[in-house]
This record gives sequence, structure tokens and C-alpha cells, in this order.
Amino acid sequence: MKLVAIITRTLREGKTLQDYREAWFHSKGFGVPTTMYTIVSAVNPREVISIGIIDCDLDELSEGLQIEVADRLAHPLEAVIEPDIGRDFGVVAAIDDFSSAGDLTPVPPAVDGAPTDFDALPDLLTQVLAAITKASERRDAIRAERGM
Repeated sequence: MKLVAIITRTLREGKTLQDYREAWFHSKGFGVPTTMYTIVSAVNPREVISIGIIDCDLDELSEGLQIEVADRLAHPLEAVIEPDIGRDFGVVAAIDDFSSAGDLTPVPPAVDGAPTDFDALPDLLTQVLAAITKASERRDAIRAERGM
């Protein structure tokens, strides 16, 4: 499956994108194809949007979330970002190429050449959400234990 994570953070007053990258950059990779995009909002230049595109199965997702939790706990961002963080996660249902000029012909939904079964998405989304929720609860419990 191909997942997308969209995390929106706001830099604290006086902090820079370089400050953010130094605090945010991971010390360990996820072991699966993962591309991270760092976007600066045109509407609010203090807003930094991280978009991660991850190719993995459910077991690899759980392993990757453990790495994410450990890295965030080891390298907290509180000194650099405001406390409110927007988080959204989803499964890619279709990838479409609109690059060519002129008219386009609709094509069946597919991701990386594999047809998408829309009927299977609800169950997959439930499993993905359960893995993310479990990791978030673990992170929050550890933060509470450490007084973070």
C-alpha cells in the first residue's frame, strides 16, 4: 500500500526553517521506500507542512511508527514549533497522470500499476488508523511518564 502522512506545524516566533530541519530531521530511516516533502505555506510562511509518502505493508507501517515515536521522543520539536499540530493520514486510492496537454481519457483507479479495489479500502483504512492510534497513544504515554 502507499500511505500519505500530512503533518502541519507552525514555527515559533523567531525560529527559522533551518532550526526546524535541524530538530526534525530523523536519525534513523524507516527501511521502506519513504519520500518526505517539506513545504512552506505561501499563506503563512511560519507554517511548515511535512508530507510523507510511504510504500509499505501493515507490519512495516507498525515498525515504521515505532521508529517515528522513538525519533520524536529523542528529538522533540517543542522548542521550535507551536503546540498545535495538524495530522492527517491516508491510503492512496489512485494515482493519475495529468501531465499531457489536451484532452484526457478517464482510466480505472490504480496505484503503481495495481488496480484499486475501492470495496477493500474501508477495512484497510481501519487497520491503518488502528496502527497510527496505537503508536500515538504509546508516544503520549511515554511523554507523560517523562513529564514532556
